[in-house]
Amino acid sequence: MFFPIGDDNRDRQITPIVNYLFIVINILVFIFLQDWGRDIHFTFAYSTIPAEILSGRDIVTHAQILHDPVTGQRVEMPGLQPTNIPVYLTLITSMFMHGGIAHIADNMLYLWIFGDNLENSMGHKKYFFFYLICGVLASLAHVFTSLYRNQNGLIPSLGASGAISGVLAGYLLLFPTRRVHIWILLGSVPVPAFIVVGLWFLFQLLNGLGFLGGEEVSGIAYAAHIGGFIAGLLLVKMFTNKQPALPQKRKSFW
Repeated sequence: MFFPIGDDNRDRQITPIVNYLFIVINILVFIFLQDWGRDIHFTFAYSTIPAEILSGRDIVTHAQILHDPVTGQRVEMPGLQPTNIPVYLTLITSMFMHGGIAHIADNMLYLWIFGDNLENSMGHKKYFFFYLICGVLASLAHVFTSLYRNQNGLIPSLGASGAISGVLAGYLLLFPTRRVHIWILLGSVPVPAFIVVGLWFLFQLLNGLGFLGGEEVSGIAYAAHIGGFIAGLLLVKMFTNKQPALPQKRKSFW
């Protein structure tokens, strides 16, 4: 198991204020609006619901009593809540919410490391729209995959993963050989970006196809990850202002 902890980015010429803004918004929404993920009513109200997107109407359902076969406990799961905005806007609101601390921590780590490089190449405005468009297309990929596979269209989908998948795809095309420092076992190792991002995408693809369990088992919308990644591959060159310079230093949390 490995995860990235930094990359080389001395060529960065602008402060990535949009990337910082996205990270701050995600954190503030998770803490104050989602109550650290505990406010399920708010989360269910503003998540993307495939059946709502396909029908164009808000859907409200009753709470259900779920039985945990392991612990034997009975838990009340709130139903879908009223959405006080047009349901299509949940394609955007959902990408700023997360299911738990591990979920948001993982997403914000990837966004911190890879997002600033794209913003440096695109500029603030183009990066802003690139991120949002990738996130929306990722959610739509999940919605239509759910329809195609005849999955439950009432399961909420949320998280920045789809948009960040687009960021990773853009990074792969613009900086394929840039060194990304990954933490593996007990130390940090520099690895070319095409290996790090390539392995990440392969994992998403295998899971999405069901080879490793897939989203029905894990609860993760891998179709959104794959859709966001493909969107990033197709769009990144349209949003890029210039060819990136060669990296010269390491950026890291440590």
